Amino acid sequence: MQGTFEGGTVRVGGDARQRFYDARGYGRPLEGNRIELAPVEAAHLLFRGDLDGVVGSDGEAMDFRTFLVATDVALEFVVYKDLRDRGFYLSPARDGWVDADDAGAASDTDFVVYPRGKGPADDEVAYRVRVAGERETIAAAALGEVVLAVVDEEGELTYFETGRPDAAGDADAEGSRYDPPVGLDAALLADRAVVWDPPADLHDRGFYGQRLHGRNAESGPLQLSLVEAAYLARRGALALDEPRVVERGRDVEGERFDRRLRAYAALRAAGSVPKSGFKFGADFRTYDTFTTVDEMDHSTRLIRVVAPDHTFLPRDLSLDVRLAGGVRKRMVFALTDVNEGIDWLSVARLTP
Repeated sequence: MQGTFEGGTVRVGGDARQRFYDARGYGRPLEGNRIELAPVEAAHLLFRGDLDGVVGSDGEAMDFRTFLVATDVALEFVVYKDLRDRGFYLSPARDGWVDADDAGAASDTDFVVYPRGKGPADDEVAYRVRVAGERETIAAAALGEVVLAVVDEEGELTYFETGRPDAAGDADAEGSRYDPPVGLDAALLADRAVVWDPPADLHDRGFYGQRLHGRNAESGPLQLSLVEAAYLARRGALALDEPRVVERGRDVEGERFDRRLRAYAALRAAGSVPKSGFKFGADFRTYDTFTTVDEMDHSTRLIRVVAPDHTFLPRDLSLDVRLAGGVRKRMVFALTDVNEGIDWLSVARLTP
């Protein structure tokens, strides 16, 4: 059986509908028993030997190798074959091939994957998959509710599940809430602030700052990050002028400070307790079921603050996700604009 390559698709006649679409979920039906295949689907059928060849515009029949080179669908083929080998049926997310609701944002989706045992005729979707090579740049705004399938230079495949959580994560907002007192005596230093005589609860229940005298100290001054100091000054908890603290933060780290402060405030408002994520290469780590320092569990998320127009290189994304997974945390990116809202993007490794 042969197909004909025209207009960017491969058309197959004979009993193609029963053989390929009805039985195994390839392509989309046309009139009679004919079907239309996307190039990656035709490549897979050529690879399997289910198609003998595909006839091009020059009238010559192409085998798998010739067709793969002619269409340059190697990356898509790696992903398509892997998912087929895992027992999934999937459809290319082309206009008119799948429902708009199934495809999601068509420009950000390459395949619609159906649950095992289901196919194009069923009204269920397991994953929406976007394919990328390891050297492509990927806009952060294009991720979320899509699986990113990255094919590296040797053809190895890594799947990343992306989602759109909210600021709270799994935070227990009521249990984490702590209202500090007002007007605490504090001094602004080069890149931090110090509260000289803080109430014990400022650290023990609010988890603000660290003891200046060391982690084993049970009392004494607290050193605060500039983000913590600006947040507390805004609430009147410190006898410091908030604009002065913010200006110091901008002097230290530029416009990133405003975006980090915005993300920090949103996390606190949602009931999470953010702390420095420096040791993990992130902006913050968060405690989402925090009550007191003595009773706290492990932090659950790593937060990296980025601009809304941020683009990822898959290699950098893989490093972040691998590190987060290695310390049993979820990697979350805060796409933060200084004057507008925050979009939260979570990313984790996935085995379909």
